[in-house]
Amino acid sequence: MKLKKLALLFFIGMSSVFGQQKITVESIFSGAFRTKGMDALQAMANTNQYTVLNPNQARNGQQIDLYDYASLKKVATLIDTKDFPQLSDGIDSYTFSEDEKLMLIANNTQPIFRHSFTADYFLYNITSKQLVKLFDFPVQEPTLSPDGKKIAYAKDNNLFVYDIASKTTTSITSDGKKNSIINGITDWVYEEEFAFVKAFDWSADSKKIAFIRFDESEVPEFSMSIFQKELYPKVETFKYPKAGEKNAVVSLHIYDVASQAKKDVNLGNYNDFYIARMQWTNDANVLSAQVLNRHQDNIDLLFIDGATGVAKVALNEKDKAYIDVTDNLTFLKDNSFIWTSEKDGFNHIYLYDKTGKLINQVTKGNWEVTNYYGFDEKTKTIFYQSVENGSINRDIYRIGLDGKNKVRLSSKVGTSAATFSPNFQYFITTFSSATQPPVYTLNEAKAGKQLQMIEENQTLSNNLKGYNLPTKEFSVLKTEKGIELNMWMIKPKDFDPNKKYPVFMFQYSGPGSQQVNNDWNSPDDYWFVSLTQKGYIVACVDGRGTGFKGAAFKKVTQKELGKYEVIDQIDAAKVLGSYSFVDKSRIGIFGWSFGGFMASNCILKGNDVFKMAIAVAPVTNWRFYDSIYTERYMQTPQENPSGYDDNSPINHVQKLKGKFLLIHGSADDNVHVQNSMQMMEALIQANKQFDSQIYPDKNHGIFGGYTRIQLYNKMTNFILENL
Repeated sequence: MKLKKLALLFFIGMSSVFGQQKITVESIFSGAFRTKGMDALQAMANTNQYTVLNPNQARNGQQIDLYDYASLKKVATLIDTKDFPQLSDGIDSYTFSEDEKLMLIANNTQPIFRHSFTADYFLYNITSKQLVKLFDFPVQEPTLSPDGKKIAYAKDNNLFVYDIASKTTTSITSDGKKNSIINGITDWVYEEEFAFVKAFDWSADSKKIAFIRFDESEVPEFSMSIFQKELYPKVETFKYPKAGEKNAVVSLHIYDVASQAKKDVNLGNYNDFYIARMQWTNDANVLSAQVLNRHQDNIDLLFIDGATGVAKVALNEKDKAYIDVTDNLTFLKDNSFIWTSEKDGFNHIYLYDKTGKLINQVTKGNWEVTNYYGFDEKTKTIFYQSVENGSINRDIYRIGLDGKNKVRLSSKVGTSAATFSPNFQYFITTFSSATQPPVYTLNEAKAGKQLQMIEENQTLSNNLKGYNLPTKEFSVLKTEKGIELNMWMIKPKDFDPNKKYPVFMFQYSGPGSQQVNNDWNSPDDYWFVSLTQKGYIVACVDGRGTGFKGAAFKKVTQKELGKYEVIDQIDAAKVLGSYSFVDKSRIGIFGWSFGGFMASNCILKGNDVFKMAIAVAPVTNWRFYDSIYTERYMQTPQENPSGYDDNSPINHVQKLKGKFLLIHGSADDNVHVQNSMQMMEALIQANKQFDSQIYPDKNHGIFGGYTRIQLYNKMTNFILENL
């Protein structure tokens, strides 16, 4: 359930002779506090340069500009939309051919689900400055072949190859059918939980295309009414496997472009399985695939012969709980590969030879690698991000492939991320902290020395001075059970330790998540500061099950989602209630999605601790949620009925004492409104009073028009009235 996090707050405590300016919901969602960044930043593979999608203020358009890493100076404008009427709607995204002489440009993007979309695509020749619209219809995931001569794409659940020179199209598949067969594009549950859409890949020599086929004909359907402004609502129906129900049957195939022949990969040894990742190695005849069992506690990395389709297991890992799939698999020139794993209890980097034999564990320690940035073949150096400097911080490091000569490349305490130049001589750092908006700098990659400032968001910093905002205080809270949990707290700027304050708690709490992090978060977070201006203390505690503190801390919730997480929030509220400046009779809690599930459980199971709760788009019974996510942590309802039922708030409605606000979007394809509807019915039959709000035709994010302003004003009023 990789949801957009409703992040948390942070801010600069600076005095102002003008007092404290008030933050309003309207100002938050009008973009008044928006930060500046580097949009669509891409490092060029063949030159020591990068591109950025910039607005062209003078011409009221957009342009893709090319910059030099060493000097940060603009080298050229690759394309300006004002020179091409076809791009009057702007550029939504762009990708380069392998030789970086061609660009695929998307516009008129139409979202489907969280990651998937269709768009109109244009092929742009950078040398000749020619722009050609590829098709008279929108397509999905067009991808240039490595030799730049062909484009593979998906349309209407089928795969096609387009020859650029002859302008001819060849069908790879023809059996695609809505809600039945999908070729080369993932189904709903793969897209949501394995976080990828493009389920096809070109071989290095451009001769073959591997793809996954989904047969979802036996998967149960889910339907949603879309009300819009029509006389009759329309019904959207799609395949959605809930926990314990049938998944799509997946198969892996290899298509030979020249002969137009398809070969099936033999996966007969597996039953009820997932193909969680698939990519060609540097050997043009060797395909890799990551196959997970349904419980997701056993993964095989397969190497597949491109000619015969015969698969062999190169690497196997098992876990007592579950295995997280990542995109960190990287093949080196000799087809040895880098892999990340939690097998020693923390996420680390490993090096294997091309047969799958372990060469060495590159990183070690009681800390997590959080991002793998790449490998420099010349110096045999790996670049990565980790939490070595505390689980709430992120730093950039380099280390030898042999695990020696580690160097910290970032110097400030907070969250540092990097985009490296292709030759790994430079990197652009994005740094932020609880008191510092994002700063972009150019650094050299040997010792991390800053070479040049790019953007420091000084205008925002200056504007914030008038608000005289409070700081976010980080600490470790110890519960009565002796559990140590990361916490942040924001107090009113005029905080008086002799007063008693109500506390509003925010959390998400999902497996591997983190809300207590030292960075500058999204505009939504200003809402929490606005509540402190109204006399509330806002606090956030990351309980057991959350991430970046090791596998044991994260996976203790296995088979009992909502048990230990709820215990920790209740215990944390009790500790907060013991503080001399907290009114323990006025503690509330709020969360969205998994956080809504938690807030619902807390107001019920912690009915003597929490006075009120707001639950947005909550899961109310894990039986209603999708197979991949739920079974990863719970196994199936058939195998683990008590794990599902004991911790589902829908089964504890009779315990409600406090004030409860339940909110959901009616077109939520992820956490279905069914969850809230059945929760409402259970509360009604238990004769419990509660408040609710349904947002017509809004999805899991509840966006659109004035929706967010109305939503956050509604929640603010509920807090003022009930806490």
